[in-house]
Amino acid sequence: MTYSVNFKDIKLTDLPSVGGKNASLGEMLSTLSPLGIQIPDGFALTADAFRLFLHENSFVEPLTKWLAELDVNTLSNLPEIGQKCRKLIGSGVLPEAVKQETLLAYRLLANNAPISVAVRSSATAEDLPTASFAGQHDSFLNVEGEENLLNAVIKCYVSLFNNRAIKYRIDNGFEHLKVALSVGVQQMIRSDKSSAGVAFTLDPETGFTNVIYLTGAWGLGENVVQGAVNPDEFYLFKPAIQAGQRSIIQHRMGAKENMMVYSTGTERPIINVATPREKRDVYCLSDMDVEQLGRWCSQIEQHYGMPMDIEWAKDGLTGELFIVQARPETVQTQKQAKGINIKEYKIHSSALPICKGKAVGRSIVSGRVSIVESLADAGKVQQGDIIVADITNPDWNALLKKAVSIVTNKGGRTSHASIVARELGIHAVVGTMDATQKLKDGQIITVSCIEGDEGRVYDGKLEWEEHEINFGNNTRTRTKPMFILADPDNAFRLSFYPNEGVGLLRMEFIIANAIRIHPMALVLYDTLPDSNDKKAIEAITRHYHDKKKYFIEKLSEAVATVAAAFYPKDVIIRMSDFKTNEYSQLIGGALYEPKEENPMLGFRGASRYYHERYREGFGMECEAIRIVRDEMGLTNVKVMIPFCRTVDEGRKVLEVMKNFGLERTKNGLEVYVMAEIPSNVILAKQFAEIFDGFSIGSNDLTQLTLGIDRDSSIISGLFDENNAAVKEMLAMVIQSAKQSGTKIGLCGQAPSDYPAFAQFLVKEGIDSISFTPDALLKGIENIVIAEKTL
Repeated sequence: MTYSVNFKDIKLTDLPSVGGKNASLGEMLSTLSPLGIQIPDGFALTADAFRLFLHENSFVEPLTKWLAELDVNTLSNLPEIGQKCRKLIGSGVLPEAVKQETLLAYRLLANNAPISVAVRSSATAEDLPTASFAGQHDSFLNVEGEENLLNAVIKCYVSLFNNRAIKYRIDNGFEHLKVALSVGVQQMIRSDKSSAGVAFTLDPETGFTNVIYLTGAWGLGENVVQGAVNPDEFYLFKPAIQAGQRSIIQHRMGAKENMMVYSTGTERPIINVATPREKRDVYCLSDMDVEQLGRWCSQIEQHYGMPMDIEWAKDGLTGELFIVQARPETVQTQKQAKGINIKEYKIHSSALPICKGKAVGRSIVSGRVSIVESLADAGKVQQGDIIVADITNPDWNALLKKAVSIVTNKGGRTSHASIVARELGIHAVVGTMDATQKLKDGQIITVSCIEGDEGRVYDGKLEWEEHEINFGNNTRTRTKPMFILADPDNAFRLSFYPNEGVGLLRMEFIIANAIRIHPMALVLYDTLPDSNDKKAIEAITRHYHDKKKYFIEKLSEAVATVAAAFYPKDVIIRMSDFKTNEYSQLIGGALYEPKEENPMLGFRGASRYYHERYREGFGMECEAIRIVRDEMGLTNVKVMIPFCRTVDEGRKVLEVMKNFGLERTKNGLEVYVMAEIPSNVILAKQFAEIFDGFSIGSNDLTQLTLGIDRDSSIISGLFDENNAAVKEMLAMVIQSAKQSGTKIGLCGQAPSDYPAFAQFLVKEGIDSISFTPDALLKGIENIVIAEKTL
């Protein structure tokens, strides 16, 4: 009988013999290496080696007896029995045949030169599509020398009887002694001198499948896996990967506080050290490396035919990238198999959060804080508590089952806390940096993950409402229901709603929230006078030598995220439509904005784009859209020009866009115009000659038709989209668009609030109606009623 098998001789079908982890490594090495995917070489000790170990040491009988005594309902005696099992296994001696085959395989791998290896546990019930066993068993890094290798093998065997692993088998219905342990011995990649991390071939939060989510930090990958650092994050768009185009649609720089490296001491082979400041302020991977990993992850997913959870490492000595592990992703895959149950939430409070971090899951809950530093704190945790910690680790899994939410100082979306939260069906806020300092034991808090990417922790018990969404009754309509969107962080989640794309993506929200700086303050940064604003701009953009690049990159990635979420459906982005009083609120904005008596009717929309006061700022907007369309391949993005007062002004804007590399019809670019001024309605046929479509801005059109300042509280009662004059204007522009063969839609609240208004628009033949996310389903219902009536 053979007890050692080289990775290159292992296939996925060998899982019963070498466990999920080793079977996957062998499968990739033998079948994916020809595609250029690099996997470190190694070998596996088989499950038969483990069984022989148990048999020759006469361990089966006592293990069977002790494990049968477990109280599976309360697990009250788990610590005692687990300890007895581990002590027994640790006293064992490797059978001579296993020992000799292990050393022979190690010597062949080393090729008579000193090497270090990773010694990894690989259970025969591990890395299955329905049960990952992630983090249940132990691995040992930077193992050097034959004696240390043999000791590490025994330690892996011991880890099969960790309390957490025993409990996981109970929870998932696996018989303890029917799960055997294989051990993988893999050549170490010197990522201690470079970087490592984790990738998912879907968005782990929403299950959105058209992206690859990649995280990484400096040093060995354990820090990312354990959640001991806030890693760098990257999103890649799969269709762009497959088309050979630029696929990175989002970068997010993490703090990367620590890095795990080799130790020069003899007692500990690896240690954690503080990351130097100069490394914290740069990404742990170049864009070229990210693209390479994205291609490999896509190929791995295609080979396995399912979403995958992948670990990668970069060798700091050679500069080469490697895939060191791949397993099926389980949480989102199982959710989708069961059907997605979506809830919507609305919080009734204007309270400011105590701390913020990355949201994991989408929910909101209140509870009592229980600060946990180690398992010694287990006794104080009660069912329904919110566990607050620096980081979590696999030994806490039983403890975490009591929690209704988890809050951590460190970690990202691939950390242990994030993975456990998803598996338990609870939400978490990770990477807050300071939760354990700002929160106190026994404090009542509210943890909210309903605001997209950002998770928030509030003092006290807040009030909120929630309701389930049922998509089953929505039927396809002739009139396209589309979204009005502002926050790109919600795009992946909202893509699952019934929709025909995005009819209005508000660029000004992105500028105000993601960029925060006045565009001209970035264009003219070098001439800015010394001030607090300049210091703030320098701090925000410190990673960018060219300040304009900061604006272009942030805007292009925000737009690309939305475009990727809804691809290939249309995403119509409205170019910036701040008014001067709003622009002046941006950092540095006061220097560049005139004071106007009535900003609503002043220097806004199209008139800014060709004016010397803002022309270069508009140029950055155009460049961002050009990158999204021409370099990322997201040609579903269309552009919309707001508040265009005259046809001649429209021509000027199109010419300026062309000069900035964003030319109508080039690469299929369509340019729409907002129909929100009476001149747009009266001269609709002339506007249709130079634009590809209309989007009715019902708010502005109503106020300008009725002569009402919509911001005036005194006459707000007169503002009425159902007014006969307004509806006449709407009918006129819809009919003009129809006669000229131009697409036309409407963005506004009224069609969801008033069935009769929706019926009016449908009767007139409007092509699409766009709704805010909270109004979409009601709006679709009104469209369905209107179309049935007609």
